[in-house]
Amino acid sequence: MKKTLILLSSVTLLMACNEEPKVDYALFSGKIENKNSDKLIVRSGDFTKTIAVAEDGTFADTLRVDTGVYMFNDGKEISNVYLAPGYDLNLTLNTKEFDETIAYTGVGAEVNNYLASKSLHDEKLSGEIGTPELYALEEEEFLNKINEFNTSKTELLKNSGVLDEDFIAMETKNLKYDHLSNIQRYPTYHEYFAKKEGFKASDDFMKPLEGIVFTNEEDYNNIAAYKAMVQNHYSTKLNSGENVEATFKELSALNAPSIKKDLAKMLAYEVSPGNENLEAYYNGVSSLSEDQEFKDKLTEKYNKVKLLAKGNPSPEFTKYENHKGGTTSLSDLKGKYVYIDVWATWCGPCKREIPFLKEVEAQFHGKNIEFVSTSIDVAKDHDAWVEMVKEKELGGIQLFADNDWKSQFVQDYAIEGIPRFILVDPDGNIVSADAPRPSSPKLVELFEELSI
Repeated sequence: MKKTLILLSSVTLLMACNEEPKVDYALFSGKIENKNSDKLIVRSGDFTKTIAVAEDGTFADTLRVDTGVYMFNDGKEISNVYLAPGYDLNLTLNTKEFDETIAYTGVGAEVNNYLASKSLHDEKLSGEIGTPELYALEEEEFLNKINEFNTSKTELLKNSGVLDEDFIAMETKNLKYDHLSNIQRYPTYHEYFAKKEGFKASDDFMKPLEGIVFTNEEDYNNIAAYKAMVQNHYSTKLNSGENVEATFKELSALNAPSIKKDLAKMLAYEVSPGNENLEAYYNGVSSLSEDQEFKDKLTEKYNKVKLLAKGNPSPEFTKYENHKGGTTSLSDLKGKYVYIDVWATWCGPCKREIPFLKEVEAQFHGKNIEFVSTSIDVAKDHDAWVEMVKEKELGGIQLFADNDWKSQFVQDYAIEGIPRFILVDPDGNIVSADAPRPSSPKLVELFEELSI
């Protein structure tokens, strides 16, 4: 009897030893040489984790994550990392050559070393032909080039050694959707970069997109290129201005919470002064969200934007620092039209408008209009603003806002992205709270309509 009990106890113990607890976390550690920050931020969707980086550049943390691609930011640059429960991943990099030095060891290293090599590969491909040049190509040349890119990327995946089967399946889909997203973007990008207003791609060109379903929540949550396609599909459909209410009704009926939530956040930016379908967007975006705090903020913004209609008094800025000395208020400029450029020294799209702005200023020099550029750089970048105005020989009236993004003028105009251009009439009333950019022919057309 005693032997039987001992045997049973042994079996029970063996069974207990085999029932290991399920691992629901990934270990992420490493060392960053020439660190840019004392923290590393890992995020994806609703997940965000801040990891402390020691003085010597080392870091380590436990991340409770679902399997998928995440982004990490070292305070200056961004890269992708693939995480899954059970991973024990170690990263090394030198920020002096960020992409070139990323290397992984440990459990999960193979997949992540592939992603690092893919990033370098993509960088090389983009160096062969930049975005403006690529999308300015005519249809046949464009297709030849992106087919070449797709073949090259597929070969890289094929030759990347032993990778997790689930990851290979996901990445294969990602490459497919990435290729299709280039086709999807082409009409809009070609119109802009080739300067062909009203451009429409041929039916044959767009055929690869036929049959694509934009409601697959599983792919949306796991495949970055598909997520981009879904967002682009619905934003383009809504921006066409046709059947806005019907499109929002279609979105609201989707059984895809992640898609609806993300689209609500994205489309909330379109609740803005330049939107001719403002009320439809407000109601539509509200219908996509179940987050009451989000809806309350959206309502607050909507009520603010309604006050920015043409003919209403313009919000004021008072005693902003003038680069030439002293201060300037909007009220000082009454009697003339005022074209206001809200920008910052770090903003690439803002700086791309500078040559066009100089051309428009020269064309309307001596006319009944003042050109005002208002920097919303933070206080620590004040000197950078001073130097850039000198270096680029910026004309017009150059001002520095009193409290960057939190300036009352910026808040009152519901500005959430820059550059933003505003036109005010000689009486201080709004002509356009979201005026055309200097690079757009519509700006000069507007000035001529007003007999400026």
